[in-house]
Amino acid sequence: MSGEPVICFGQQPCGFFPRRFLVAKIRTARRLQAEIGGRIVFFCHDSDHDPRETKTIVRHRRLGEPLPLNFAFANKWQRKFSPLYAKRVLPEWQIKTAATLHPYVDPFLVKAFEETHATKVAEFCLEMYQRMGFLEGMDVVRSSDPAFREAACEIDDYYVDVPYEGEIVRARYVQGQLLLHKGGDVYETCPRVPFGKKQISPARDTRLKWMQSVVQCTHYVAGASEQDYLRVADAPEINFVHRETIERADEAYTELQL
Repeated sequence: MSGEPVICFGQQPCGFFPRRFLVAKIRTARRLQAEIGGRIVFFCHDSDHDPRETKTIVRHRRLGEPLPLNFAFANKWQRKFSPLYAKRVLPEWQIKTAATLHPYVDPFLVKAFEETHATKVAEFCLEMYQRMGFLEGMDVVRSSDPAFREAACEIDDYYVDVPYEGEIVRARYVQGQLLLHKGGDVYETCPRVPFGKKQISPARDTRLKWMQSVVQCTHYVAGASEQDYLRVADAPEINFVHRETIERADEAYTELQL
């Protein structure tokens, strides 16, 4: 590692307006940077496939009533099993959602939403975060980046991105099989295909070790749920920092300033 502090936080794309807990991580990282210097790295885990990650809860500006929104998907395979970097943004969804947003967010955000032209879910979220000013002055590294994956360490618990039913799906590799979890104890087996490091992304318990092998951070801002499962023994060189608290953490942040 170099002598410069590297302050990192990790997060899946979490709504087309970022959830408030992500903003809390950003605030914490910026505050720490003001104290110790260095640079900030946003480890964007866009290899995740869970469609619930991008649920976006906005509140009516006058009535205060919540409205949950999410991307629409072309088919069940893409919705449930494609990684976020591969899920496609449907043009008709964007048009319909933009019309819905007017009573809920500032006109500036509606305009930013309408002018975002990314065709994949992860890229759409990142472009919105950029337009809202959240990513200014930080490095964004994506777990889907083939160069990142190639540079990362070997891990023994992982997913593999493979073609299946006309889509790219994220299958868990278990004892030589590529499995899609359909709920409960039900799994679907994908045909075995050749794969290498560029197709591999980590499971929850191997994510920190895998990320750190490339990012080499000195400080990591951990969210509330991360504190329960992070295997800190995998990276004893990291100083772990709890993110600041924020009200309504799972709702979208729709204010115009940090």
